[in-house]
Amino acid sequence: MTKALAAIGLSVLALSAFMQGPQSPAPEVVVYASDLPGSALSEFDFWNDPASPGGKLAGTPNGGGHLDPPPENDPHVTFKVKVQSGVAYRCWIHMKVGPPKGQSQANMLWVQFSDAVDKANRDVFRPRTGSYLTARGPTRQGWSWVGCAAAEPLIYFRTGGEVTVRLQAGMEGVGFDQVVLSPARYLNQAPAEAVVRRP
Repeated sequence: MTKALAAIGLSVLALSAFMQGPQSPAPEVVVYASDLPGSALSEFDFWNDPASPGGKLAGTPNGGGHLDPPPENDPHVTFKVKVQSGVAYRCWIHMKVGPPKGQSQANMLWVQFSDAVDKANRDVFRPRTGSYLTARGPTRQGWSWVGCAAAEPLIYFRTGGEVTVRLQAGMEGVGFDQVVLSPARYLNQAPAEAVVRRP
């Protein structure tokens, strides 16, 4: 039954893509924190780091406190990207793990997308809901590419065009400088390079 529903969902996504006409291959989506406006940040700050694109990352101060997952409205960053419908994407975060303090290991973000669906065409990972992807970095301090995990980590979109990405701090003290939404190059493996070049 589950396989049948999944097949139906994929068929719906494929039909939606067909109805919109031929599409060129979906490009890699690469966002640098340094390019975001200050208005995109809520209880996050820009921090200087020469290793980051544009010399900046976005991070949240570490008071050692506990943060709750969505739909709780804790520190977050929102921005828009362009995607294609009927295409599987995987999300990677270039995360800077900060020093641990109190209840925080400074190594986690929760990620949501407007218009996101799973392969059965069901709404998932939507802002203001309790559905989200988890990017949990290592305990060691420093930079690491971290995959966004869930029971079904691949992300689809019901319609193509502009969608909103919402990154919410899972632990205080965490930072990031790049977000990659990959339909091909990094669909099955993390980026090897410290800085992913934009298409």
